[in-house]
Amino acid sequence: MIAFVLLLGAPLPKTLFAVQQPFRTSTLGVRVDVLVSDGRKPVAGLSESDFELRDNGVAQSITIVDGSTLPINVVLALDVSASTTGERQADLIAGSEAMLDGLQPDDRVALTTFNHTVSPTVGLSSSIAAIRTALSRLSPSGRTSVIDASYVALTTSLAEPGRTVVIICTDGVDISSWLRPEDVVESAKRSNAVAYAVTAHDTRSTQFLEALTDTTGGDVLRVTSSATLRGAERFWKNSVTAT
Repeated sequence: MIAFVLLLGAPLPKTLFAVQQPFRTSTLGVRVDVLVSDGRKPVAGLSESDFELRDNGVAQSITIVDGSTLPINVVLALDVSASTTGERQADLIAGSEAMLDGLQPDDRVALTTFNHTVSPTVGLSSSIAAIRTALSRLSPSGRTSVIDASYVALTTSLAEPGRTVVIICTDGVDISSWLRPEDVVESAKRSNAVAYAVTAHDTRSTQFLEALTDTTGGDVLRVTSSATLRGAERFWKNSVTAT
């Protein structure tokens, strides 16, 4: 009781009258890209109840966004080494043009070209015309560095929203890359892209491309002409429209 009387009789510290600072909270949504497949076939029609997501052991609420309504980011990585001169270059351009024809207005595309060096020729944008112009200016020369090119292509859309497909087109065996194939495959696990490889039917070794596409949920398509290369557009697009 004495302590109470002394408290009332003494001047109260000014800090007791200070306005308490508000405590604010917010909810953070985190995008998690998921591809569910049955072998090589994407599984569609899944709902929130088909998934479980935990953060430090705590179950999180999930909202599924219909993938078919989201724009597509397409990264083309085209081999422009000397071995693509002539008919193969014409097939490569024809197949790329067919892919561009299948894009929607909100889709975006980037172009990376490679021989013994890798060039991010056109950045990710909705400017289809810029890609077509770049395709018309391809000039094959040099050797092949498909491993380095795959890494550059995968990182092109790393921080971009939407569905991402990387299409790597090559007719040769890598003899010029600096990066190790296992390091690129490991980095692909942290990418938001599905990688597809389009190779000539007589390409001697596709071990790296097979490992890369397996890791990201894509596939390897071996083609013999521009006709089958044009069909590659349906090949990869079916996967990104599935949810």
